[in-house]
Amino acid sequence: MAKTSKSGAGGGNVGGVSYRTLCIAAIVVLSVWFVLANTKSATIRFWIPTLAAPMWIVLIGAFAAGALTGWWVKGNRR
Repeated sequence: MAKTSKSGAGGGNVGGVSYRTLCIAAIVVLSVWFVLANTKSATIRFWIPTLAAPMWIVLIGAFAAGALTGWWVKGNRR
C-alpha cells in the first residue's frame, strides 16, 4: 500500500520539513535581507498627509500588512 499524508495537504517534505515551511522561511529570509539592504529614508504621500520615515519601517509595515491580509483571506475561505 502507498503511504498517504496524514495532514491531507498532499505536499511533500525535505528532511522532515514541509515545502510550505521551507517557502515561508525563504520568504522571511529574503524579506529581512531586503529590509537590511534598504536603509535610506522614504516619503510616503497619502491623499493629504505626507509621512517621512526610514525605509526599513516602511518595508516592515508593508510586509506585515501583506502577511495579515493573507492570513485574513485564508481564514475566510470556506
